[in-house]
Amino acid sequence: MQPFLTLVRRELGSCYVSLIGYVIVAAVQFLLGLSFVIVTRALDNKPFDVPVTEAFYNNGLFWLVMLLAPPIITMRTFALEKFSGTYETLMTAPVGDLQVVLAKFTGALLFFMSAWLPLLAYPLLLKRFSVDLTQVDAGALGGTFIGIFLFGALYISLGCFASSLTRNQIIAAMNAFVLGLGLFLVGYLTFILPTRPGWQSAVLAHVSMIEHMRDFTRGIVDTRQVVFYLSLTALFLFLTLKVVESRRWK
Repeated sequence: MQPFLTLVRRELGSCYVSLIGYVIVAAVQFLLGLSFVIVTRALDNKPFDVPVTEAFYNNGLFWLVMLLAPPIITMRTFALEKFSGTYETLMTAPVGDLQVVLAKFTGALLFFMSAWLPLLAYPLLLKRFSVDLTQVDAGALGGTFIGIFLFGALYISLGCFASSLTRNQIIAAMNAFVLGLGLFLVGYLTFILPTRPGWQSAVLAHVSMIEHMRDFTRGIVDTRQVVFYLSLTALFLFLTLKVVESRRWK
């Protein structure tokens, strides 16, 4: 456990001591703040028939953060190690390959979630400057953060996999973004294709990230969706582990 925690601290430290880490946090906060302003202006003296959390997620800036932040965070995990020449040193240290993969994934996920933490202050701001906060409840807020965590875990694991395939950080980020965008667009087909009864519609609805996030923002946590994201996260971590282990075959 101690080597694992040491590697997690090392990964977090590489994010917080570098300029790119603060640029990522600043960019995330700028986009989320802009989205918050858009939502509050839409709420101003107008009837609103959906929870504030759902209106927040319906904004395109939310998905822009979700799709762009993980590839940029994870592009350094393995690609930078290979480029700087520290990869072999890390791999020959007295730690297992699984510990290395899980530590890098955990460190990147913790950094990703820390960039979202100021989001907790938004309901307090609404409560301070509005007369009625009936449309924001703890269940919806908690469900939203569970959704962000599950989405983040999936995209961080995908980014780690993409980073393990190359030594170029830009290529790693581009591959992770394309794969993540592909997953998102598969679910978006439910809004483009005509609704027809059959297994195709059922499958598309099951993998639709937009529909999943809609449930989370309403405070609905479906165990099927939780298992779906945890399974995909485990799959990409398994693939990352196999790529890391493949160095033994060369």
